[in-house]
Amino acid sequence: MWQQRRAAAAIEAEIARLRSLALDALRRRWRVVFGRTPPAALSKDLLGRMIAWRLQEQAFGGLDREGLTFLDGLARHGGSPRRRLKPGTVLVREYHGQRHTVTVAADGFEWQGTTYASLSAIARAITGTAWSGPRFFALRPNGAPMHSKNEKGVRGSRNGSHGAQA
Repeated sequence: MWQQRRAAAAIEAEIARLRSLALDALRRRWRVVFGRTPPAALSKDLLGRMIAWRLQEQAFGGLDREGLTFLDGLARHGGSPRRRLKPGTVLVREYHGQRHTVTVAADGFEWQGTTYASLSAIARAITGTAWSGPRFFALRPNGAPMHSKNEKGVRGSRNGSHGAQA
């Protein structure tokens, strides 16, 4: 335990020292830490942050396999993986003054006593037109539906609080 505290204090002191180094000194430190020349376009701030991260990684361990897989997926596909909603999650959407409640099930989505394979099928049944289900239920970060005074997207849990419980 004492050694871990000493190691943490030493890393903290080294990171604090990095902040005071000039750009050329950071580039030299990069070569020592990474074993190669730093990319020319990196700013002083980014060089310092990346060196600090590597020092912490060497002292305390790196990312676990799940974290590495997640980051690899982001890099390969250019965005976050699809959101997985857990069974029991309740989605609420008010449309034309009527509240629609959908419960995520293991085999699909339950709405008005019927299980549907997708949220898009439910959105189509509610609106009578083709909609992206995740967009209709405001699950996409940039894809929230357009709202009028009588149309608003609300995600709620069974206890009435808002926010999808995934």
